[in-house]
Amino acid sequence: MITRRDMLKSGAVVAAAGFVAPQRVLAQDAVFAPTPGAWRGFEVLTHLELPARGRAQAWIPLPSVQEGEWIRLGKNTWQGNAASAEVVSDPKYGAQFLHVVFKDGEPAPTIEVRSSFSLRDRAEDLGASSQVPMLSAAERRLYLEATELMPTDGIVQETAEKAIAGKASDLDKARAIYEWVVVNTFRDAKTRGCGTGDVASMLRTGNLGGKCADLNALYVALVRAAGIPARDIYGIRVAPSKFGYASLGAGSATITKAQHCRAEVWLDGYGWVATDPADVRKVVLEEPPGNNAIDTPKVVAARRTLFGAWEGNWLGYNMAHDLELPGSRHKVAFLMYPQAEIAGALLDCLDADTFKYTIKSAEITA
Repeated sequence: MITRRDMLKSGAVVAAAGFVAPQRVLAQDAVFAPTPGAWRGFEVLTHLELPARGRAQAWIPLPSVQEGEWIRLGKNTWQGNAASAEVVSDPKYGAQFLHVVFKDGEPAPTIEVRSSFSLRDRAEDLGASSQVPMLSAAERRLYLEATELMPTDGIVQETAEKAIAGKASDLDKARAIYEWVVVNTFRDAKTRGCGTGDVASMLRTGNLGGKCADLNALYVALVRAAGIPARDIYGIRVAPSKFGYASLGAGSATITKAQHCRAEVWLDGYGWVATDPADVRKVVLEEPPGNNAIDTPKVVAARRTLFGAWEGNWLGYNMAHDLELPGSRHKVAFLMYPQAEIAGALLDCLDADTFKYTIKSAEITA
């Protein structure tokens, strides 16, 4: 449901160092049941150190998803030696990021960004529709359109039509495509980062392996091709799973490589509905002991739950695609990692050691 942005009151929270390890849950007792309840406050600290090889600039994603049912945005603050720092909002998707520019010859370009926010579990009741306001015409167009890597015609449309054959309602179609992705794809541990999200290439080659930016992009593209609005949300895991799923949470307070994108589908009468078929495949591959069968209890529980719900241990940054970086000739398919360039050359955002950035998370209390 689209709601007004709820801002945290300034000074209402303070940092805490606590990071609670996930509880152990035996496979035969697998439970994965996110339920809207208490809010949890978090703070994410992103620290960048860039090479001193020429004119340097960077773009750091800021929390900008405004969905008051499951995320409340707080403050963003920063410090460093940048010559300029500006919060920029993408005009198409509303994605916000900090654009920093360092003076030429700066010997040690450094920026540190601190963002606070609150999260809670979400779960939609798909048993009966309610009086949810209609999606605006502009948003419907936006979340039905193709992107550079997510076409909605050709082989994508043909695949969608096969997946939804015999289904009448949007709910049944969206669920059928979710099941199609879960059954036909796989998580590929060799994929760099979260993947590229090149949906057409996946379908043309028949290689349906990848990670979240691939598998959830495939879901979104297929749903859009079926005439139903859908969107990716690019973000990062900030805490362990309270349900004991080692694969579905941050493993430590350092979350530099914990990026994850999720997906939503718009269903009239229900609003934006949480989905995450990619995480089902993650449970299959990575949940201890690993390489789990599709019918193991933990996989079954995740598969059942991740159409309509997700756990509130994940920060959504934005929904942007094909984002042009201001002040640069470069464009990125999505903004989930910090980006930077030196002397006009875009750095490899997946090489955090060379790039020298770290991201840390802490739960905060009142």
